Amino acid sequence: MLLNIMNSLGDQRSIIITVFAYAVILLIAIPIHECAHCFAAYLLGDDTGLYSGRITLNPIRHWDLWGTIGMLTVGLGWGKPAPVNPVRARKVSARTFMALTAAAGPLSNVILSYIFVLIGKLVWFFFGASNPDVVAYVYYAFDMAASINVSLAVFNLLPIPPLDGSRIMLVFLKERTYFKLMQYEQYIMIAVLAICWTGVLDAPLNFLDNAVMSFLDFTTSYVPLVPLGV
Repeated sequence: MLLNIMNSLGDQRSIIITVFAYAVILLIAIPIHECAHCFAAYLLGDDTGLYSGRITLNPIRHWDLWGTIGMLTVGLGWGKPAPVNPVRARKVSARTFMALTAAAGPLSNVILSYIFVLIGKLVWFFFGASNPDVVAYVYYAFDMAASINVSLAVFNLLPIPPLDGSRIMLVFLKERTYFKLMQYEQYIMIAVLAICWTGVLDAPLNFLDNAVMSFLDFTTSYVPLVPLGV
């Protein structure tokens, strides 16, 4: 974010948009994502996250030092890994536990995106006619917040260690194969970050992001985008 702000000095609108976008990531998207992991684990019988103080929306509890620095400087970051223990799960098998707790994070961001899209449309519908210029910015802010959460969900669903998608993939792989991959988790993550830096994944990720946003727009189409009274 700091690089973006420096590059946009003199353009107040770009600075505001950049600060807002990363505030959504650090204060809303990442905390909800990590909290969802721990809360899902708690519902399945694992109280590790509860006693670690991670079932909370306090963003500070979920920030990772290097992940936050990376987010603020180069736009690539992550939250502190959610502490879950499949051994303590009492209601499902360990494999199912890992898949469900992993899916809870991206799912929470998609649900949050739906809420943001809906709020943005409602604001435009009820107040757009009275002050269209100001309300248009509010609508754009909610739409951007939704888009950021969708991007976080889509990226984390990639079936690549240590992303959430790899935990979900455990259900379909032999345990021996899965844990063999996990041995190289750290190196794979470095490779993924390097690939992201080159922009190779931008096109497929943008395609998936747009597909999800289109779906959310469709499922909230019961709120018209024509301001009340127009």
